[in-house]
Amino acid sequence: MDGMLKGVSICMLGGDRRELELAKALLEQLVNLRLVGFEFEPGLEEAEFVSDPVVAVKDVQVVIAPMSNTDLTGKIKTRLDKKEPIDLLQIIGVLPERTILFVGVAKPVIQQAVYKKKLLLVETAEVDEIAILNSIPTAEGAIQLAMEQKPITIHGSKCLVLGFGRCGMTLARKLDALGANVTVASRNVADLARIVEMGLKPLLLSDLDTETNFDFVFNTIPALVLTASYLELINKDALIIDLAAEPGGTDFHAAKEFGILAILALSLPGKVAPITSGQILIRCIPRLINRLLERNDAK
Repeated sequence: MDGMLKGVSICMLGGDRRELELAKALLEQLVNLRLVGFEFEPGLEEAEFVSDPVVAVKDVQVVIAPMSNTDLTGKIKTRLDKKEPIDLLQIIGVLPERTILFVGVAKPVIQQAVYKKKLLLVETAEVDEIAILNSIPTAEGAIQLAMEQKPITIHGSKCLVLGFGRCGMTLARKLDALGANVTVASRNVADLARIVEMGLKPLLLSDLDTETNFDFVFNTIPALVLTASYLELINKDALIIDLAAEPGGTDFHAAKEFGILAILALSLPGKVAPITSGQILIRCIPRLINRLLERNDAK
């Protein structure tokens, strides 16, 4: 892949150490790279550091927003230079049609703006190759957090994993390998069959309130599943680690009222394994950019 993006103009808007590794790799491919929200360090000598994001995206072919996403209003808060959030909606407003935009998961306001501007949107966290590989540091980070927060071992503990997608499957497998008693909840009967095949305990999501005695609860479902009515029933010593995109799938206010520790654990890969997570982006994003640029050229 060396040099396949030579001369391509790219702007990166914020990010964590994962995006920093990606920026260095893109520069090795001789792209014209503008950075907003980064601080200078070795490996970024050829990048152009720009303070104004609107200026930074002028005439670029590709805009890369962080894997950590925006908030619900479209603001990018993840910046290595710790300065004010970047308004991605404002940026989208000045981009020409068919500009390529990468973002972890596009919130509804971003999706609507992209549709109106006819941009090419890639939700990075939804690309199978990235999501499956990214589930490894996410699962390891969740387990690390669980071990730090409770004075018991994972081995022998009672764990509930909500959701059996790319992240939920990896997490359930790793918890089982550590000797936990793992229950996995899903609404999909095919998932439940696979859960049985893996030697884990299946739970139909609609029957969630029939199982309440857990030491650890890990949520991967991006919808409100840990409701106040369920939290009222569960073991109050349980630790909830919510891995779903903001705002998560937990009624955090209710959890606090019931005295249950609930943590919204966002962007774990960038926090616990930024080098590995950065390598995942490096492995996938240049190839995706090249493919989309070829599609644009064919128009």
